[in-house]
Amino acid sequence: MAHALVVEDDADSARMLASLLHTGGFTAATASSLRDARRQIALQRPDIVLLDLQLPDGNGLSLCEEAELLSYSEVVLITGHASLDTSIQALRLGAADYLIKPVDTQRLSAVLSRARSPSTLLAEIQDMRLQWESTGRFGHLLGRSPIMREVYEQIACVAGTSVSVFVTGESGSGKELVARTLHDLSRRRDGPFLAVNCGAISPQLIESEIFGHERGSFTGADRQHLGFFERANGGTLFLDEITEMPLELQVKLLRVLETGTFLRVGSTEARHTDVRIVAASNRNLAQAVVDGALREDLLYRLNVFPLHLPPLRDRLEDLPLLAQHFLDDIAAREGGRKTLTAAALERLAEYRWPGNVRELRNVLQRAFVMTQEGPVTERWLPRDLVPSQPLPPLAPQQREMAPMADGAAASTELRLQLGSSLAEVERALILATFAHCGQRREQTAAMLGISMKTLYNRLKEYGDGA
Repeated sequence: MAHALVVEDDADSARMLASLLHTGGFTAATASSLRDARRQIALQRPDIVLLDLQLPDGNGLSLCEEAELLSYSEVVLITGHASLDTSIQALRLGAADYLIKPVDTQRLSAVLSRARSPSTLLAEIQDMRLQWESTGRFGHLLGRSPIMREVYEQIACVAGTSVSVFVTGESGSGKELVARTLHDLSRRRDGPFLAVNCGAISPQLIESEIFGHERGSFTGADRQHLGFFERANGGTLFLDEITEMPLELQVKLLRVLETGTFLRVGSTEARHTDVRIVAASNRNLAQAVVDGALREDLLYRLNVFPLHLPPLRDRLEDLPLLAQHFLDDIAAREGGRKTLTAAALERLAEYRWPGNVRELRNVLQRAFVMTQEGPVTERWLPRDLVPSQPLPPLAPQQREMAPMADGAAASTELRLQLGSSLAEVERALILATFAHCGQRREQTAAMLGISMKTLYNRLKEYGDGA
């Protein structure tokens, strides 16, 4: 039977927590001070420690600083005033979670059900590091570059905690794979993992999709619907493109994060949820707040642990590994293993990859299909790849491709003047691709590796084709 230690100077609270632990199948001891806690740990090593922050002889976090003392114990903080500073400090010292006074029994039960020895988690992370050294794979991610190794170290640091993670990076760089790896390394791995693209759901339906609705709550609601927060209970909820979420819904999301409760659409009954949030965006978060696309208070609540995923062009040394992985994955479905020639790899390395890893996969899918036998050569790689080196500058009026009368683009090249801002580059690329595709939105979005919602918003912003 697992053993727990309650470090709490309030005798009534300590007895109540010990009773709940007994109900949950734990043996339990109590301590009213740091000194008592050290003595209890010496008598019997606990599997889990419920640790109050305010104790008569010091701050409870000081016990976490004694690494050897709690190296085999999972620590859950108990505090009357939870804050981001407390969460971050606890994370750095190895705490797995925290409970807010008065302790909610459902929340405590959920924390106890996920209790795992820190040494077990460390062993799993070490196994994953060994796998990375031999194969280049870390969870769902792939790459040996130093910049990706930094990403893996951050994932290993935060995966075993309960804090929210905000993943930033360009579209197609693999943010959902980061979220899945975080989930698989977490104490919630046995629970569900759900991914929600906030930019792909209609603003009229997104509240119902996230929080659920009752039958008859609106026209067309002919049955009760469970939202993502209910379906992800006990697991991880990945909110992609969160800056596309309507502001009025961001207010309700903030309340869920602060209280752990929500209301279905059409209901007045508060429901509890125990979900870890991993959010993601391809936008600059500070600018999103300035533009009114993201509430500042929600950003502070979600951005407890920021994690940035680099674009493919910043880790081109990973390109051969990624390319062969995609070819092998395609071969597993289609049959017949293929490799890339040196010339084909060189051609791929010259490209800037605005669509990142997702675009690389799509390019190789086409090349695999078109290569009947032998290795994949540069023959079937796109001929309009943009070189990574700057092209000779043209006058501003020559920057964008002009569509021909039949709807085809006049050229498959886009030349930009050195010194153009990223916003100008993005606008020129989107409009040029839109013209090249004969103003067909689906084809344009697929070629750029972005969602239809994102393309629609950009075209509306530019005043073209919307």
